[in-house]
Amino acid sequence: MAIQLDHVIVPSRDPIAAARSLAGLLAVPWQESQGPFTPVYVNDSLTLDFADRERFESHHYCFRVSDAEFDAIFGRIQVARIPYRSSPLGETDMQINRRLGGKNLYWQDGDKHLWEILTVSYARPERVSVAGA
Repeated sequence: MAIQLDHVIVPSRDPIAAARSLAGLLAVPWQESQGPFTPVYVNDSLTLDFADRERFESHHYCFRVSDAEFDAIFGRIQVARIPYRSSPLGETDMQINRRLGGKNLYWQDGDKHLWEILTVSYARPERVSVAGA
């Protein structure tokens, strides 16, 4: 079986609002409460579990999407008037980066997490050698 990322804890000062917002932008289901978490079901194999935390560092989360998904998410970002930028650092330039022949953009949420959508990932090696394998 291939290794898959199953879930990630996303710390938040307001997990319900943060989960609702992200689920709305991505057009995916979410649930207000699943035990101590507010889950966003990104796809069949990945859940983002928003958790109530008072103090935490901000994180960077990136989703690779199709061109059509990018355009739909971008449209929802524009409708919500969320500031976005073309690079992970720097000014909010309200531009799409077209690096690597695809599209990507970044936005920050109220918890200062940096979210990214892209259509083309960096090239990955065909086979990664693991010591002792």
